Amino acid sequence: MAFPFRHRRAAEAAVDWVMPPPRLPLQSWTPEQVEQGREWVAAWKRAGPELERVRREELRALDAYAAIALLLGPADYTVEPRASRPSSGLVEQQRFFQRLRHP
Repeated sequence: MAFPFRHRRAAEAAVDWVMPPPRLPLQSWTPEQVEQGREWVAAWKRAGPELERVRREELRALDAYAAIALLLGPADYTVEPRASRPSSGLVEQQRFFQRLRHP
């Protein structure tokens, strides 16, 4: 029988070692803290539908153009990087290809 360990002593130590029982997340909480946690969860469950109603109302009232303007800031199309260029570069590219074709 082949051992997955290099030394027999390591294999024996692994067999003798016992994992401690898992510790529950709320095991260290007092009963008062547990009750406060339950109240907190219940409060959010009650607030959830009202918060969703407010969210939907705000989305319906949202002006998409104003939101985009707020996100992008002032769009000045007279300065870089939004300013139009005199050429797209296509003419220069075609000229370059012609020179490669006919040296």
